[in-house]
Amino acid sequence: MVLLLWSFAFLSYLLRMNITVAQQYIARDFQFTDTQIGSIFSAFLIGYSLFQIPGGVLGDKWGPRLVLGACGFWWAVTTALTGFLPGRLLSSTVAVLSAFIGIRFLLGIAQAPTYPVAMTAVSGWFPARQHALITSLIFTGSTLGSAFAPPAVAQLMTRFGWRTTFYLAAILPLIVMIFWFRQTRELDGVRSAVPSTSSESWWRIFRTRNVFFLCLSYFLYCYAISIFVYWLFKYLVDVRHLSIVNSGWANSLPWITASMMVPAFGFLSTRYSDKVGFLIGRRRIASGCLLAAALLLFVGAQAADITIAIGAIALSVGLLFSTESSYFSTAIEIAGRDAGAASGLMNLAGNLGGVAAASAVPLLVLHYGWLTALLSGSLLAVLAAVAWYGLRVSQRTAGESYQRVSSESMV
Repeated sequence: MVLLLWSFAFLSYLLRMNITVAQQYIARDFQFTDTQIGSIFSAFLIGYSLFQIPGGVLGDKWGPRLVLGACGFWWAVTTALTGFLPGRLLSSTVAVLSAFIGIRFLLGIAQAPTYPVAMTAVSGWFPARQHALITSLIFTGSTLGSAFAPPAVAQLMTRFGWRTTFYLAAILPLIVMIFWFRQTRELDGVRSAVPSTSSESWWRIFRTRNVFFLCLSYFLYCYAISIFVYWLFKYLVDVRHLSIVNSGWANSLPWITASMMVPAFGFLSTRYSDKVGFLIGRRRIASGCLLAAALLLFVGAQAADITIAIGAIALSVGLLFSTESSYFSTAIEIAGRDAGAASGLMNLAGNLGGVAAASAVPLLVLHYGWLTALLSGSLLAVLAAVAWYGLRVSQRTAGESYQRVSSESMV
């Protein structure tokens, strides 16, 4: 089960990042401007953001087996259409651009349930004390996808062309989908034994104090991590003056570092939470990682030596990403049977943080320079750590592990 959920996480990054490599070929073939390419990228993000909550709700209602299986099939269809529809069945510039935008929007919708529904699966299929470790293992799919998908896709496109690469990539989610349906047959309909946190409709969970502060912290955290997702490559070229090739390898180093650190902190979070209680344990691990990451980002931004700078930044990314298991396992614990909906809301908040970083960083660079832009991520990482302390631990459960403690705490 963990391997299959990991595969969904890895493929989600592979299939969303292949267009970033293909853009140079697509722009050349169809004479697209940077603005038009940007609209194709934005289409995915819009669909992905809008359907976070609906995707999580569907997972809670229909179960992860059906929802993730259907998503895998739709990933294959939209990926294949990306290579086939524009320029084959459609030829005018407007029609081709519209096709790209529409297909990427549909892929965003199909990928939106991935992490919320994976959290529903973790909630229903694994013991509560293992949630942090399991989610950390799943998220290594994201980090390894970020590290290795772009160079792998670039090699395939150089050898076979961008259309053929999309056709080949479309086969992968079909394979995972087949194994997913076969291996999860006996688990279909299995839900957590813990009752829902509210007898009201699922949307009531969005009004709880703990979910509110968790989403706020995740928004701030995602601003910080998105600086590296969107702008690290450009920073390495423009500020650190690395070549394109060397920047590509240096850009992969933080994600390789994160792939090693994430499961280690997931294990640590599990062991520590056994002793002090799930919410206290998750909060201390996450806030500690965030504060250390903020300090390392400050050191990396200030360092004159390129080796120290890249090393500090790599460790900062590793620590930032190591908080993912704390965020999502906490969402599972405080939401109970509404884990998918709560995870979807949190992921929506995170996407908004990513949008804020994508928009704010170039403006900060233009007016104040790269140092200020990087330090904005350091500041927001500190605030994300502080926001964790807005989550309330009831006196009844302060010394117990893995209890639902938020249902009675309304904002």
